[in-house]
Amino acid sequence: MERIAIVIGLFELAFFAVAWAAQPSLETLAKDAVDLPLGNREFLFLVAAVIGAVFNPWMIFYQQSATANKRLQPDDLEAARWDTAVGAVLTQCLTGAVLIAAAATLASSGASANIGSVGDISVALSPLLGEDVGLLFFSAGVLGASLVAAIVSSLALAWGGGEVSGYRRSLEFRPFEAKWFYGVYTACVVGAAALVWFVPDLVWLNIAAQVLNAFLLPLVIGFLLALAVKTLPEPMRPRGFYLWILIGICAGVIALGLYGGVSGLL
Repeated sequence: MERIAIVIGLFELAFFAVAWAAQPSLETLAKDAVDLPLGNREFLFLVAAVIGAVFNPWMIFYQQSATANKRLQPDDLEAARWDTAVGAVLTQCLTGAVLIAAAATLASSGASANIGSVGDISVALSPLLGEDVGLLFFSAGVLGASLVAAIVSSLALAWGGGEVSGYRRSLEFRPFEAKWFYGVYTACVVGAAALVWFVPDLVWLNIAAQVLNAFLLPLVIGFLLALAVKTLPEPMRPRGFYLWILIGICAGVIALGLYGGVSGLL
């Protein structure tokens, strides 16, 4: 399953080509990075959504379940850390590439910044690479990103439900050998598809889902830190100055996410 997801996810690399073709102004990038409209509630709501998308609770659940499913041992920790670090940096670079390309293109074309759908972004970016090539590259990137997210989030729910209830929960079993696992997985996919089908504003749905993730962070990150301190093998537990730095960063991110989400709702 992970090999399939990696192959699909490679299509996301198309976003780098789109961002390069946009030729963004480095001066404008540097200026806008520090000139943030923190008094704007809509901006703060989007900040909460970005935090919920980057520090996603179901990604944490997926990784711990996948680690257990692959029966990784403490000796595998270093490789797992490198795997996580490289993946985290790469995915956020891809996110930045999409943002930079869209902002540069909309600004240069004088188009409205109000994006109503993913299709609006593809239309805005298509002049960079030509209409046909631009749509092909962007569609491939969106397809890769969405399919990987769908695989990870649905598996996280099926695995998590199995860990709580005790039913068989591994992709190594065939469907009729783990009926509950595959049943929950299928219900998750079908339910999500139905929700997407019936909600008219998918941009709003996406933002709202990410803000919900930001509201869930205190619970998820709190338990994750507690597990790291209490249940890891003694030599691997965070402690001392490193532990306090870790707690401080987590608390700051959580506070910003909650503040942005609440500000946007008021």
